[in-house]
Amino acid sequence: MCVIFGKINRRVKFHLTFTFFFLAVAGMPFVVKAASILIPMDDVQKDHLKSYGVAFWVLKNGGEVDWLLNYRGGSFMTRYDRKIENECKVRGVSCEVLPDAKVDEIMTQISDPSVNMDLVKLEKAPRIAVYSPKNRGALEDAVVLVLNYAEIPFDYIYDEGVIKGDLPKYDWLHLHHEDFTGQYSKMMGGRRSQEWNAENRLMQAENEESKPAQEALARKLGFKKVSKMKLAVAQDIRAFCAGGGFLFAMCSGADSFDIALAAANTDICDAIYDGDPADPNAQSKLDFSQTLAFQNFTVDLSPFSHRFSDIDVSRTRQIRQEDDFFTLFDFSAKWDVVPSMLTQDHDRVIKGFKGLATAFNKNMLKPGVTIMGEMKSANEARYIHGEYGKGQWTFYGGHDPEDYQHGRNQPPTDLSLHPNSPGYRLILNNVLFPAARKKKLKT
Repeated sequence: MCVIFGKINRRVKFHLTFTFFFLAVAGMPFVVKAASILIPMDDVQKDHLKSYGVAFWVLKNGGEVDWLLNYRGGSFMTRYDRKIENECKVRGVSCEVLPDAKVDEIMTQISDPSVNMDLVKLEKAPRIAVYSPKNRGALEDAVVLVLNYAEIPFDYIYDEGVIKGDLPKYDWLHLHHEDFTGQYSKMMGGRRSQEWNAENRLMQAENEESKPAQEALARKLGFKKVSKMKLAVAQDIRAFCAGGGFLFAMCSGADSFDIALAAANTDICDAIYDGDPADPNAQSKLDFSQTLAFQNFTVDLSPFSHRFSDIDVSRTRQIRQEDDFFTLFDFSAKWDVVPSMLTQDHDRVIKGFKGLATAFNKNMLKPGVTIMGEMKSANEARYIHGEYGKGQWTFYGGHDPEDYQHGRNQPPTDLSLHPNSPGYRLILNNVLFPAARKKKLKT
């Protein structure tokens, strides 16, 4: 009896072993075929902004990422790795594990000449710098906010670092709240103006506090005026771009940059800013060949106007907040690769938002500048791009894509409340853009 039971027991063990082996073998194709991870960027994505952070994390850890232009909102795809899948889960990013057959299907769809899609391979995490004092504080930079939220590492660099030659350490540089003309955002003469808003008042206070420090730094670096120091900084940044760097500017960082470059051979600063009057013939001495984006603009020499020039249309536009939107262009992904990358989004209509520079007069754009987002009815460009030397630049009007007009004592935008912001996605498109620089782009 025991012998018979032993034989039966051995048979059961054999069948169980065979069954487990069969199940394991049967399951193997599913493991092998789970070859890729897709991070969808359409409306199913729970957190679009942190998705860019995951893509950056993959690059930072030696991986590669395929950016699928116009496929499900500009999705990211990378080879399967459990660590990547776990990273998505930890960060709250939606992802899909795909078998080889599905990947082949996607590739076939994207490569179809009749379909407006393409694949760009991201190869190396760019080194990122933000041009700003570390303690700027009150008016938090939208780019700093979104880099921190997406967990993308960056360094601060400011005037002293630029003058000392530290820019070549980086691939990508951001400019935001800045006045490269040396007029402290034209806020110090603003007490006579009745047009202040809360942001103007806050910027005025910051500028009055920073004026002595800026003057001391200028002297330390060998400049007689802050305006001369800022011009040297702007010229170094332009050289960074010409050498192959990527420049991204928002708000007053965009228009004041070009104005300072154009005014290199004249003085546009009133005595309240630099101790001597502006050159009355400054307008005729502007050199538009020195600028990146703008030409034929008229500088405003009044210290009380709050306006640098007629590049920015903030003071003349009559648009209600509920009507303030701009539209992204639809570019050919297979031929206009660069603007296609920079306009990847799950929404083509973007909410407008104000800043010290809100929107650019299209009549002031240089030939060759690509308008990527505009409000046609107002003849204004909100999002523009161009090449300079071996590098490229992007200018984006406004201060904060999720804060229409930042007010005094308002806290910085909490991006956990806006994880799917289409306006902030445009910033992050630019952040990842340099990772594709080894690819021979068609534009």
